[in-house]
Amino acid sequence: MNSFYWVFYTLFKSISKAFFSWKVVNREKLIEDGPVLIVSNHQSFLDPPMLGISYEDGIYFFARKTLFQGIFKWALPLCQAIPIDQENPDAASLKHVIRLLKSGKRVLVFPEGSRTPDGEIHDGMGGIGLILSKTKVPVQPLRISGAYEAFPIGARFPRLRPVTVTVGDPIPFTPAELNAKGKDAYQHLTDKIMDAIRSLPAE
Repeated sequence: MNSFYWVFYTLFKSISKAFFSWKVVNREKLIEDGPVLIVSNHQSFLDPPMLGISYEDGIYFFARKTLFQGIFKWALPLCQAIPIDQENPDAASLKHVIRLLKSGKRVLVFPEGSRTPDGEIHDGMGGIGLILSKTKVPVQPLRISGAYEAFPIGARFPRLRPVTVTVGDPIPFTPAELNAKGKDAYQHLTDKIMDAIRSLPAE
């Protein structure tokens, strides 16, 4: 990881432990080597950093492109963030992720696209299935709990609530599933990913 990422990583890890009782369940299941498509539910703005610090090395993640303004225009890329339009994911962002995965990187994506409005896990978008179909990398499901209570949509400041990240086993896919093409096939992969996330216990 670059020096900026390392400083932010270290600082946020200390803050998360001190103020949010942050912990990782099943840490031994984390895939720390090679390309990995990391998938998780999306509860709040706290999710990317709290999921990122679960790993020992740096990861890449999507961030809403409207955030890339002012100081964040240079800071977010240094944190390995990838800009994306949540409502209409563009081909350039998806291709960027595919290139990163094919080069051996780990990338965090939120299949739901946007933060949950009610704390529940909602359906995912087919674009994630497209990424998996193109790369065929291991898929690691994570479930974050407590981040919605700590910093829900509409809140101006975070609340001091415990946040837990639960790690699942890599999701098994058959060659037929990974090689199928088309909108329905990609949505099937996404639905299977969301089922795996939902199956993890909410701590």
